[in-house]
Amino acid sequence: MSNEPNKASTIPDPSSRRAPGSGSQPPAGGSGPGGEHSAVSRETRRRVVAASFIGNFVEWFDYAVYGYLAVTIAAVFFPESDPQTGLLLTFALFAISFLVRPLGGFVWGHIGDRVGRRTALSLSILIMSGATFCIALIPGYDSIGIWAPILLLIIRVAQGFSASGEYAGASAFLVEYAPANKRGLYAAVVPASTAAGLLLGSLLAGLLTALLSTEAMQSWGWRLPFLLAAPMGLIGRYIRTKLEDTPVFRELAAEGEAAKAPVSSLFRKHWRKLLLAVGAVLLNAVGFYVILSYMPTYLSSELGLGATESFLATTIALLTYIGFIFLTGMLSDRYGRKKVLIAASISFIVLTVPAFALLGTGNFLVIVLVQILLGAMLTLNDGTLPSFLAEMFPTRVRYSGFAVSFNLSNALFGGTAPFMATLLIATTGNDLAPAFYLVAAAVISLIAVALSRETSKEPLTHE
Repeated sequence: MSNEPNKASTIPDPSSRRAPGSGSQPPAGGSGPGGEHSAVSRETRRRVVAASFIGNFVEWFDYAVYGYLAVTIAAVFFPESDPQTGLLLTFALFAISFLVRPLGGFVWGHIGDRVGRRTALSLSILIMSGATFCIALIPGYDSIGIWAPILLLIIRVAQGFSASGEYAGASAFLVEYAPANKRGLYAAVVPASTAAGLLLGSLLAGLLTALLSTEAMQSWGWRLPFLLAAPMGLIGRYIRTKLEDTPVFRELAAEGEAAKAPVSSLFRKHWRKLLLAVGAVLLNAVGFYVILSYMPTYLSSELGLGATESFLATTIALLTYIGFIFLTGMLSDRYGRKKVLIAASISFIVLTVPAFALLGTGNFLVIVLVQILLGAMLTLNDGTLPSFLAEMFPTRVRYSGFAVSFNLSNALFGGTAPFMATLLIATTGNDLAPAFYLVAAAVISLIAVALSRETSKEPLTHE
């Protein structure tokens, strides 16, 4: 927090005046327990939810397809390597694309805090969906040789750059539009859209794998899901351009208080919060990619489960995951962000290794139940983290603080998680290696969250 107390300001209750952006519509509920912006109409909030949902959905649909079809993509782009090496190279490209995310966090954070949340989100979804569409057009290694993986890398770097502003921006957008007593529930839309994108990716990958031969999948089948990104992205951009920026940001801009150099202000005034946020994100970064993205590959490549069964198990787990996400958001509104995040870390520390050991039984029902358990544990973190991070930083640097911390942790530990899991198994010969990696991440996140403040009951502040 800033040491300048005269600049600190909370967002006033707009029940005494019409909230910017509510147009001629009447207030949806007036003042009272609804919070800072209860005068925003329900229709506006519905459009905000839809706009936040679809952009994040497109982003994670792409990551799901890439993760779930990793074995096929490895055969297309690295056919001269043995299967495990090809898979490592495929996940290495996945990881390298994350290295640009901190840079993207700086850029999108600056745009979002300086120009506006809506502007940043409208641009990011256009770049992201266009890059995803272009993946479908890349010729394979057999056609253009080494240029095939090089082009794939370039496009995935563009994706990583654009996606670095999506999760943070959508979360800030929702929190700043939400009633104060429902910020956790509203922000849970972001991880729910993530799971929905993964679910559609899993369904399509499983359907294509079941219906097409290996030759057809490697020739053209793997390209079909990536082609869907263009129309979905255009729809998302259209919805976003029809919205006004958040009442919180417009109020800040109207007062001339929008940060001129938000990233600089972030590091000068809020560096301690930034460090804690990076640590708090660590479990989410590793857990998300191990449990929801890498798991089908782990089940099929490491444990010998059939590809169709692996996709089916993941799909069932994702369906339950979406429901758990909203429950977690409501729990965090009622009991506080810290309690729920601490419960998530402790559950991973205690239960991850036994859960992975049960996966090794090869029993399909056991595998599904374990994945549901792991998903439920992750939702305690995933459903709470967006509101926790958005509330941790003041309005002037909220987008930057969220984007930089979230993307830095994901660049170092999230995007590398599938690669590290595969590498740890290859070097140790222990199929439980990813579980121990998750436990280590949970310990670090537990410490960071324990050192942070509870923010769920506090009003949003400008500075």
